[in-house]
Amino acid sequence: MAKPEQCGNCTKPATIHLTQIINNKIHKVDLCEDCPFKKGVTDPEGFSLADFLVQSPASLISDKSLKCEACGFSPADFKKTGRFGCPQCYDTFHEILEPMLSNMHKDVVHRGKVPERALARMSRKRRLDQLERDLEESIKSENYEDSARLRDLIAEARTALETT
Repeated sequence: MAKPEQCGNCTKPATIHLTQIINNKIHKVDLCEDCPFKKGVTDPEGFSLADFLVQSPASLISDKSLKCEACGFSPADFKKTGRFGCPQCYDTFHEILEPMLSNMHKDVVHRGKVPERALARMSRKRRLDQLERDLEESIKSENYEDSARLRDLIAEARTALETT
């Protein structure tokens, strides 16, 4: 059986485990129930993601008139619970949410993940579709030199698509 971890500040068993990342280095602190106040940790309920997130547009957060029309949720409710009340809240609190997300992630739009091979195949398929549209346009405009060139490119694109 594993021995319980000891408080980093005294000899009591550690019951509170904090992890902090500073300059890409992980710092872990194990504390007993009494020592967090000595170390300056003042929130015994733990770290609130909403408190962390709701830092920038203070005027919007304190605006008591701003509420979701669908569920009546306010920015204060979000700060308190760390969650929105309904899907409409994402649109209502867009001005608050976007700066927070841009601070946390590279982009504010989730683009999902696609396997590399599938992505390459989709790219080839799109190219083939575009070449076929270009061929139709060149035939309509009676530009037969371009049509012949596009026909050859389409044949190459189809071969490349079939081999992947």
